[in-house]
Amino acid sequence: GGSAVVRPRVAVVIALALALGAVAPALAQPGAGQGQRQKPREEAFRMIEAYLVSNLQEGLALSDDQFTRLLPLVKRLQRDRRAASQRRMKALQELRRVMEAGGASEAHVGDLLREVKAAESEGPATVRRDMDAIDAVLDPVQQAKYRLLEVEVERKLRGLMAEMPGQSRGRRSMELPEN
Repeated sequence: GGSAVVRPRVAVVIALALALGAVAPALAQPGAGQGQRQKPREEAFRMIEAYLVSNLQEGLALSDDQFTRLLPLVKRLQRDRRAASQRRMKALQELRRVMEAGGASEAHVGDLLREVKAAESEGPATVRRDMDAIDAVLDPVQQAKYRLLEVEVERKLRGLMAEMPGQSRGRRSMELPEN
């Protein structure tokens, strides 16, 4: 029956869990430098992409032609999502640094806020364009299956991240410093 279909998927999930388990301690270290965190984070993103790609053709019932056309679009979507997230986080980290240091000029804070807002609006617009390109290759049922596959990946990733030691510790409070 269906166990032949489930086994490869389970193997990929186990590989993803093991890989994330190996990179999680580096991600969770509060004192880790940007360079130290970058490599494990990139590895985690590669594992997510590998899981998505490994489930595309069978999970969405794609023809070989559809798979060939879809693969670069999915990779672009993942890359653009990652870049948008990193751009926003970088801007927010700089804003936090400036606010915590105190004495920031209104003009400087305004510049940083503009960058945060640009990241918040441009990122989703780029992702929407990427999704439209993906949808153009797929029929409506395949579009639905793709979105459900993405939700499944996100859910599994959140679950794995929540189980990692130190995930609740080491996170900064979102409270602003008192003046």
